[in-house]
Order: sequence, then structure tokens, then C-alpha cells
Amino acid sequence: MAHQFFGVQAAEDKHHAHAHDHGAPGHDHHHHDHHHSHFHEHAHGDAAEQARWAGFWLILTLIGGLLVLTSYYVQLFSPYELVEKIRPDGTAYYVKDYLYQFHMDLAAVIGAILLAARIIWHAIGNLLRGHMHMDELVALAIVAAFATNDFRAAGVIGFFLLLSELIETRTAIGARASIEELVKLTPKTARLIEGTSERVVEATSLRPGQRIRVRPGDVIPADGSVVAGDSTVNQANITGESLPVDKRVGEPVFSGTINLTGVLDIEVNKVASETTLGQVQRLILLAERTRIPIMRLIDRYVIWYTPVVLMLAALVLFFTKDENGMQRAIAMLVASCPCALIMATPTAMVAGLSCAARLGILIKDVGHLESAGRLTAVVFDKTGTLTTGVLSVTRLIPVDGGDGAELLRLAASAEQHSNHPAAKALQEVAREANIVCASTEKFEEVPGKGVVARVDGREVLVGRETFLRERGVDTAAMADAARAAEGMSQLFVAVDGKLVGMVGLEDRTRPAAREAVEELRELGFRRVAMLTGDRQAVARRVAAEMACTEYRADCLPQEKLDLVNTMRGQGHRVMVIGDGVNDAPALAAGDLGVAMGAAGSDVAINSASIALLNNDLTRIPFLVKLSRATRRVVMQNLVFGALFVVTVMSLGAFDIVSPIWAAVLHTGSSFVVVFNSARLVRFGEDRATHQQVLEDERGAGTSGAGAARPALA
Repeated sequence: MAHQFFGVQAAEDKHHAHAHDHGAPGHDHHHHDHHHSHFHEHAHGDAAEQARWAGFWLILTLIGGLLVLTSYYVQLFSPYELVEKIRPDGTAYYVKDYLYQFHMDLAAVIGAILLAARIIWHAIGNLLRGHMHMDELVALAIVAAFATNDFRAAGVIGFFLLLSELIETRTAIGARASIEELVKLTPKTARLIEGTSERVVEATSLRPGQRIRVRPGDVIPADGSVVAGDSTVNQANITGESLPVDKRVGEPVFSGTINLTGVLDIEVNKVASETTLGQVQRLILLAERTRIPIMRLIDRYVIWYTPVVLMLAALVLFFTKDENGMQRAIAMLVASCPCALIMATPTAMVAGLSCAARLGILIKDVGHLESAGRLTAVVFDKTGTLTTGVLSVTRLIPVDGGDGAELLRLAASAEQHSNHPAAKALQEVAREANIVCASTEKFEEVPGKGVVARVDGREVLVGRETFLRERGVDTAAMADAARAAEGMSQLFVAVDGKLVGMVGLEDRTRPAAREAVEELRELGFRRVAMLTGDRQAVARRVAAEMACTEYRADCLPQEKLDLVNTMRGQGHRVMVIGDGVNDAPALAAGDLGVAMGAAGSDVAINSASIALLNNDLTRIPFLVKLSRATRRVVMQNLVFGALFVVTVMSLGAFDIVSPIWAAVLHTGSSFVVVFNSARLVRFGEDRATHQQVLEDERGAGTSGAGAARPALA
């Protein structure tokens, strides 16, 4: 319903036609599917148009709500309802100020029309098409309120409905931005090699078989294979590998990844939508189309409610022979206005959203807040989610009991002019340990292998074991230590051709990650899986540390998506948690996607249903608890609303409650629902707020820098 109200339906119809033309799944939907958001492949213009329409209807909704609120204010607080008149004999009497009454009613009427017109019009359209949803139920409530001249009640019902539906519409606009962000990842230009020269061309003009040159710091514009040069490439946003990957002749490279160190000549083999990045975009679209829309509980029974209410009112009117028959029927219609039922879900959801936002949990679709409590499995990405995504030096292993501090000083001094992430990690730990790096001479970096530099007049080699062996260094003394540190990245250090030790680096797990996993298992999650593009040894170490029930290494985006679909096919409700472009298809395919927003890519955040704005993973089990608490409040509200309608309708039928008192009780029932829902705002108030977590993280980054020193072995 929200989609028609706020200008999304026309765009969705175009999407369905587009999907049909391309043979894509998702073109054969039940008519209820219009409640759910679908996304175009050509989304940029449509997203902007929808944003404009949503903004327009939001303004109209707020204006209508303000007018209704003004009417309430005039009615409750204005002292000029009665005007004093003097009779000829000098006695005073009072009459109603009809100008006052006109102004009060006019504000309420205009506000109610602004809020109710589209709802009633849409309900009529549904009836003409033979559909029955909550739209008709709300329209009946508004018409009944208009029939009793209670324009303010009509406006309130329309305002709360439109406001809750507008929140749902946010998904259709926000998630579409993920496709636009994917486009931004790919550079617009490329350096095309022509003979011995090169020229800049549009990246979209590249064709398979052409050769391009990518310099250090450039983003690779197309998929291909290296034909000349050596370099290190950061491809975490595509494969999820925490460490940059060395690229040599013959090895593949991916569009959207970043060349770090050397110059690469690449032969193009895939362009545009055929690239890995383009396939990620396509997978997001397909995964979004396969989602099942969440049907609201009241929609299942609304088809019976309207005719039953009308039938009961007609029976009372028919069998009542006194002059109060019409009053009884009107009282029943006023009592049947399901304002408490309509507000039962949105008020609880808004309170839950407020609670989540306070703790840094951004929920973009209120339906997912309700569904989070029903999940049974969770899939974690490793890099940037369970781990920090930043390399840290964790082991210093000198040969034959040598000095670990001297080993660190030599390695950090030799690497101080390198931009490699491992070199930055060495610089950081040396700074924490108050080690002053020596000046270097004749610095040389061999891309993908290591560095050579003269430190204190001696030649220092730092790099991979194979690099040192190529330079004639015997590394056998570190064989046992290397096997023991299999799950780490390893840098070997040699001075004047003699091995002096090894440095172990790893991507640290987040402090609260293990606690979060344990809480999820206590909450009933039967499967806890970890997926990563990293090596098998690294994946095994992190999975064991996190107590995951299963893990997979060397995963590409398609493989992550396949596992999520497999788990859902086995009957699990799956939560997917990630932060990179490579996680986006899986995030979109899961029953619930959670993006690590503080460090995550925009693509992941927009593809997910929920963004975690700080790095505290214990927010995930809290979200599940909040969801279950919200569902309990929703059910309490629904039960109360249903009992209220039945009770007051019965009292009205027996002429115990007049139409005026039915309206008063009707308003009171709405307040009961609002106050009951408001209890959720205080849920989890014992936890640190999002702002406090950010301040703690900043404090840990400054005052606690030396808290985690590498182990000396």
C-alpha cells in the first residue's frame, strides 16, 4: 500500500516489465507482492524520482497532521467557545461562538482530507479490482469518523497510517542506492596501450583483448590477466581477503580492485556487466527479487472484518424499534474504528526503532525488526566483521634467542618507506614500543616479495620466505616457527645474508565477537557459519577462536550467496553479517542482512536491511532480543485493540455506551496502545549508547595504544 501512496508503484511496474523481458525471476508474483520493494537495473533516475515523490507526500502528511493537531489545540485550550450576551432585562446568557467552531472544524476538515483522500481513493481502487487489504479497513474507519463529524479522529487515523507506511517506503529508495554505489567503484577512464604509447579512454569503451596499464594507486577498470609487471593488489572489496594479493604475469585481476605498489599491464577479458563487479550487481538484483514480502497479521483477517461490522450494525438497526436504534448503530461504527489495531504495530515498531537507533543500530525496514526474533542461523563474513580488517603484528620470533626489540627495529627501519599494509603494521607497533627507526640507504621494494635496504651500514632483507631464499638466505632455522604460525602472515628478516628472525602478522578478532557468537547460540541459533576469501589456515584459526559451527575459506561472492540459499532451502531463517562489496549479494539474499556500517562499504550498507553503526558485535544479539520484545508488545497491543472493539461495540449495541462516549473511549484506547509501545524506548537502557561506544573506541585508539603488544618467542 505504501508504494502506491508514495509514488513507487509506477516504477515497480516498469521493473516487472524489465524483468520479464530479460527472463529474470520475479515476474510472476501474487498480487500481495506490491507491498515489497523491487529494484531496477537502471535505477539512478528512478531512485531520484521516487525520493522526490516520497518527500512530496511526506510534506503533505506533515501538513495534514499539523492541521489536525491545531484543531485539537483550539478545542482543548481556546477559552472562546461561548460568547456572553445580555438580555433586555439586564441578565446574561451564553451562546456558542460559531466562528470559533467554524475555524476549529475547518482546520480538522482540511487536515483530514489531506490525510484521508489518497487512502480512501486507493481503497476504492482495490475494491474495484477485487482486492481486500488493510486499506479498506482504514478507509472504513475514516468514513465512519467523517459520518459522525469527528474529523480529528479521521485525520489521526490517516496520519499514523501514512507515517508508518512512509517508513516502509524508505527501503525502496535506500536499497536502490546500492546499485548506484557499485557504479562509483569502477573508474570512468583507463590507460589504453597502443604500441609503445598509451592514451586515456573511457572505461566503458574497453573491449576484450585490449591491453591497459594500471599505475600504483589506480583502480583496475576491467577484469583481465597480468601480461607484464609485478604488484600488490587490494581486492578485499571483491574477494574478502584481508591481505593484499601479489600479482604476477598470468594471474587474474578484478574490476574495482586497487593496485597498490607496482605498474601492471593487463589484457582485458571482461568488461561492463560481464566483470566480477557487474555480476555482483546482478546478484543483488536477483536476490532482492526473491524475497518474500512480510504480510501483516491484521491483513489476514481484514477481508472478514469489514462485512461483519457492517452486518452487525445493520442487525442492531433492524431489530431495534426505539428511537435510539440509529444511535446504537453509530456507536458501534465509531467503536469498530480499529485505530488501536492500526496503531498496534507501527507505534511498537517506531519505539523499537528509536531504541535501536540510540544504540547505533540503523533499521531501514520496520518489517525486519519484527522478523529478527525468528532467525535460526547466522552467517558472518570474517574480514572487517569478526575481525578488525587491519593487520597487526602479533609475534616476534628472533633466531636462537635473539633480541625481539632489535628484530622489530631492523624490520621497521627497512620497511619505513613502503606503503604496504604489513609495513604500516610494523611502523605502528614500533611506535607503540617507543622504538626509533634508523635511517636507511639504498631502499628498494620488490612488489609482492619484500624490501631491501641498508640499515646502520648493513643490508637488511624483509619479506616472504621465498624472497629471502632467492637472495641466498637459509631459512631452515625458522621452519618449526613458520609451521606453528601457519594461520598468520609471515615476514622473514635477514641481515647481511643471515636470517635473524620472523615477524607474524594477523587480522585481529574484534574484542566482543566471541561474546556475540555465544549469546546468539544461547538465543537459539543452531548454525553459526563464517565465510571468508582468506586462506584455509586463517579461516580455521578464526572459526575456532569464535566457536563457529562451520566455516568456508577462499569464498567468492557467488559461493557466499549459494551457501545462504542452501541454508534457507534447509528451512533456516538466515541472518547475514558483512561489510564489503563481496558480501552484498549474500546480505540481500538472507532473511536479514546486517552491515558493519562504521567500516563497511556503502554497497554493503545499502544492500543490507540493518546497518550497525559501531563495531560492537554484541549489538547483534541485542537486536534479536529487541525484536522479540517488540513482537510481544505488538501482540499485547493487538489483543487489547481486539478486546476493546468487541467490548465497546457490545456496549454500544445495548445502548450502554453512547456515540460520544464511544469516541472518547476510542481515543483512550489509542493512548493505551501508544503508552504500552513507549515502554520499548527504554529497552536496553543499561547498555552504552552509540555515542558512548564511539567515544570509547576513540579513547582506546589513543590512550590504549600499547595495550596489545606482540608476543616474543
